[in-house]
Amino acid sequence: MTKDLWLNLPVKDVKRSKEFFTKMGFSFNTQYGNGEDSACLIVGDKNTVVMLFKDDSFKKFTRSEIADAKHSNEVLISISAESPEEVDEMAKKAAAAGGTVFSEPGGNQGWMYGCGFADPDGHRWNVLYMDMSKMPKP
Repeated sequence: MTKDLWLNLPVKDVKRSKEFFTKMGFSFNTQYGNGEDSACLIVGDKNTVVMLFKDDSFKKFTRSEIADAKHSNEVLISISAESPEEVDEMAKKAAAAGGTVFSEPGGNQGWMYGCGFADPDGHRWNVLYMDMSKMPKP
């Protein structure tokens, strides 16, 4: 079953966001995001991950418009899977339980396999298996 949770937030300017959170005393894991399109913010003693994605990248993941956080809130909640088969199973379970699969299970970047579903209230979730042995080295 699931073991990890990542929060994903859209940002207009990753560099500006990194500067802000650095000033707040947060750190970043450059292995997972260290460019113009994403940053991996580390939160708390348990190292909770909040991925900051440039708006365009975030739109690709969610396949929807971005809520204006000044007027409403929305996130893409990601949970880990232990295998591609578990991703497939989670997609089936989501659909069977009344959710909507908005991104069919499939591979991404040669080392990730995932799917996306919306729960009955429309909140979007991402189930992701990562084969770390195939992950590109920084």
